[in-house]
Amino acid sequence: MSQRLAVVSGGGTGIGAAVARALVEDGCSVLVVGRREEVLTAAAERIGAESGRPEAIRAVTADLTDPDQVVKVVEAVGGRPVDVVVNNAGGYHSADSDTLAGIAANWRATLDTNVLTAVLLTEALRPALRRPGGRVILVSSIAAQRGGGDAYSAAKAALHGWAYSLAAQLGPDQITVNVVSPGYVAETEFFAGRMTPEGHAQRVAATLVGRAGVPDDVAESVRYLASPAAGYVTGQVLGVNGGSVLGR
Repeated sequence: MSQRLAVVSGGGTGIGAAVARALVEDGCSVLVVGRREEVLTAAAERIGAESGRPEAIRAVTADLTDPDQVVKVVEAVGGRPVDVVVNNAGGYHSADSDTLAGIAANWRATLDTNVLTAVLLTEALRPALRRPGGRVILVSSIAAQRGGGDAYSAAKAALHGWAYSLAAQLGPDQITVNVVSPGYVAETEFFAGRMTPEGHAQRVAATLVGRAGVPDDVAESVRYLASPAAGYVTGQVLGVNGGSVLGR
């Protein structure tokens, strides 16, 4: 796997950083992509040092909702075949108001952050995907399957439908497309400042294994789907939620 190239969006913190570290450890060269240069650079330096492969990871600062900035990623790839694209960029937006204008702005921001980022990055890199053997992985959320997140749930569910279509389009080239759908994962920015002890306990109690997830739980699932071992797995949604949602 030493010649493989992976691109991980939202790779500066939490799940994205854990995914990047796992792929570097597997011998991949990794580009971590995100909006915050300092956060990305710090993550790349830390992962490079911890893995003993500082040359294997680079940071690319780009707002993936902006087509003009997505081009930065293509330029960083530099004509190499891309083996793995992990679309992890996303986030939750709170509505500023309950007016129709406020609702519209919240939905647009949520769809841009969680769906458009994945679409633009994947389409920009689509010509470069290794044929055969490329991997496209979308990081969704348990909210797509059980609801409760309003615009966020709808945006993450949209990734599932798009993944099915993309899997059919890319399947003849033996490129796989899959979704990883995490449940409650502590130690991430997603819940920073929003999680109470009561909320934490409630979410843990909803699992069958009696604990919160950690970023490495998701990273290990991505690691498998990104590997040559998963060549016969495509068009699937892999729930990584401790059993809080079963079989869908």
